[in-house]
Amino acid sequence: MIRVGVGTPRQTQIPLMELPRYGAERLCGIRCVATQLKVEAPSHSVLTAMAIQRLDALVLLTLSGSGFQRRGGGATGYVREAYVAHVVPDPEQRWTVSAPLSLEDVSQQDFLALAEGLEAEFRHVFVAQQVDSDHDRVLVVGLMTDQTSETAFQNGLLEVSRLVETAGGDVLQTVQQKRSRPHPQTVLGAGKVEEIALAVQTVGANLVVCDRNLTPAQRRNLEKRIGVRVIDRTELILDIFAQRAKTGAGKLQVELAQLEYQLPRLTGRGQAMSRLGGGIGTRGPGETKLETERRAIQKRISRLQQQVDQLQAHRARLRQQRQRQTVPSVAVVGYTNAGKSTLLNILTDAEVYAADQLFATLDPTTRRLTVADAETHQPRSFVLTDTVGFIQDLPPALLDAFRATLEEVTEADALLHVVDLSHPAWQEHIRSVMGLLAQMPLTPGPILLVFNKLDQVDSDTLALAQDEYPQAVFIAAAHRLGLETLRQKLLQLIDYAVAEPQVPSQ
Repeated sequence: MIRVGVGTPRQTQIPLMELPRYGAERLCGIRCVATQLKVEAPSHSVLTAMAIQRLDALVLLTLSGSGFQRRGGGATGYVREAYVAHVVPDPEQRWTVSAPLSLEDVSQQDFLALAEGLEAEFRHVFVAQQVDSDHDRVLVVGLMTDQTSETAFQNGLLEVSRLVETAGGDVLQTVQQKRSRPHPQTVLGAGKVEEIALAVQTVGANLVVCDRNLTPAQRRNLEKRIGVRVIDRTELILDIFAQRAKTGAGKLQVELAQLEYQLPRLTGRGQAMSRLGGGIGTRGPGETKLETERRAIQKRISRLQQQVDQLQAHRARLRQQRQRQTVPSVAVVGYTNAGKSTLLNILTDAEVYAADQLFATLDPTTRRLTVADAETHQPRSFVLTDTVGFIQDLPPALLDAFRATLEEVTEADALLHVVDLSHPAWQEHIRSVMGLLAQMPLTPGPILLVFNKLDQVDSDTLALAQDEYPQAVFIAAAHRLGLETLRQKLLQLIDYAVAEPQVPSQ
C-alpha cells in the first residue's frame, strides 16, 4: 500500500514525475483499487487517468449501499461486482475492460504475469518505433486565441512543424485548441492536456513542441502532466541555430542567446537547491547549487558579451575598409527560406549552403558581384552580403546576441528584400521583415523588393503582388529567370543609395 486517496481515480492520480517508473515501454508499477456506489463499468475519465499514469491495472469495485454496521461508524457496503481494466499497446483501443467479475474471480487474477506480458508487448512496439526513426518523435501543440485569425494561426502552426523538421524531428501529430486566452498555468485547458498526454502515449512521442513561448512554470506544469519533455518555439529556434552555426562567430552568438534564454528558467528544489537566508522557507545549509549555477552562467554571459563586442568591432573595421575602397554594399534580407542563399550563389557563383530548410544560412557571407552597366557597358562592382533569415516573433535573445551579424544590414548601402511569393503567407512575411528592420538601432538604406519562386506562383497571386508592389522585381532564382533585370535594378538602387545629397545654392 503506497497511497490512499479520497475521490475518483482521476481526482487522485499521481503526478507522472512522482511515479516509480515512467516510459513508453514500461508500466508504472502501481495497481489502483477504486470503489464506487454506481453499478457500472469504469467511466472514460477513470480509464483516461489509468492510461495517463500507465497503471499496471485498475480494479474497480462497485459497492452496495448497505452492509454491516461498524461500531461508532457508518455502514460498510458489500462488493456487488468488480471490473479489471488495463492499457494495451493498440493505439486504436488504448485499454480493455473485463466483464463484471466476482470478488473471488478478482482475487485469482495473476496481476504480476499480466504486467509482465503487457510490458513485453509495449517493449516490442517501442523497439519497432526506435528502429523506424532515430529522430525525435514530436507532437506539435497550437493554441488559437481571440486575437489570432484562423489563417494566421494555421500558418503559424505549419511554420512550427517546418521548424521541427529543420531541427531534425519527425512531426507525428498536431493538437489544436481554441481559447479566449491562454491558461495561466498550463496554456491549454485541463481536458486538452489530458488528451495530449494520451496522444503522446498513442503515437510514441518523446517531445512536445508548443507554438508559443512558455513561462518556466507553464513548462514545468505541462511536463508533470504529460510525462515527456516540453519546449516552446524559442527553444526550438535556438536549437536550429545551434545546429546551423559553423563559424566561431556564429557559435559564439548562439551560445550567448541560449544562456540568456536559460538563465531566468533555472529552477530547483530540495536539499541540493536550498539557499542560506533568514525567515521561514529561506534557511539552508549554505550557498545553493542553483545559485552557483546561476552565477557561473552570468559570468559566462559576461565573457561572451565581451567577445561579441570584439566581433562587432572587427566587422566594423572590415566595413570601413570596404567603404575606403569605395565598394558599395548590398545586404540580402528576407524571411527564412525565401531563397536568399540560392540567389547569392547564382549571382556571384558562390558556394553558400542553400537548402529547402528554415535558417539554412546562419553566418553572414559576403561576395563581390560585377555587373556590366546596360547603358555604358562598363563593369561595376559591389558586394552582396547574405544574412540570417528573419522569422515572425524572432526571440529577443537572438536579436540581442546576433546584433553583430545584424549590423551588416544596418551598415549596408542598400537592402535586397527577397520574398517567397509561393508561400501563402507572403504578405505577412513582408510585414514581419519590415517590422524587424524598423527595430534596428540604425535606419537601413533604400530597399529593393524581389519576389522569388515565380515558377511556383499562380496568376492571381502574381497579379496581386504586381498591383501592390509595382516597383518590385519578379524572379525565379533556381531557374535563372529575371536575373538580368535584377542586376540592372541593383545598379540603379546603388546609384540612388550612394548619391551624395545636393546642397542648395545660396
